[in-house]
Amino acid sequence: MELLHFLFGIFGNAAALFLFLSPVVTFQRIIRSRSTEDFSGVPYNMTLLNCLLSAWYGLPFVSPDNILVSTINGAGAAIEAVYVVVFLVFASKPSIRAHTAALLAAVAVISLALLDDRPRKLFCGFAAAAFSICMYASPLSIVRLVIETKSVEYMPFLLSLFVFLCGTSWFIFGLLGHDPFLSVPNGCGSALGAMQQLLLYTIYRKSRASKQGANGT
Repeated sequence: MELLHFLFGIFGNAAALFLFLSPVVTFQRIIRSRSTEDFSGVPYNMTLLNCLLSAWYGLPFVSPDNILVSTINGAGAAIEAVYVVVFLVFASKPSIRAHTAALLAAVAVISLALLDDRPRKLFCGFAAAAFSICMYASPLSIVRLVIETKSVEYMPFLLSLFVFLCGTSWFIFGLLGHDPFLSVPNGCGSALGAMQQLLLYTIYRKSRASKQGANGT
């Protein structure tokens, strides 16, 4: 059982790394066009906050046997910080820039407030679980645009796919380690990734393909 627990931790690390790197194509587009267009910055801010809290929760003196949680989330925090800064620099509208800056300020304040000298597993676990659910739910901010435009252009497939894979991996890791602070939020992430994001992508990708075929493109 311990070996299986470790293996799912490794698989979870790999899936999470791909999740953190999946927006690279999106940010290449943002940098080339020097505009964030209609992309949402919410997922990157929420992921940054989740990574910081999860990395803290996984430290041995907070939560034993969860060091794999800390390693990947520490790396994820560094990657997501770059995304947030790029998004802030190239925000196409003043309101988007202000919104992103406000979220970034909230990340800093919450992180500093929670990282006290005498952390407790229960307190950190609840905080990490809450923001993990927020991270998994954050791509849904673009769902309305997808439904209105019947286009998945601004909902990257790789992001949705790795939300599902990452959530599933850490859900099983949490179950095997009898850790509800990992299994519950990641189970929610797996369900959100599968039912709402991948399903929505499949529906409107076909819709767009049908339209292109009808137009002879």
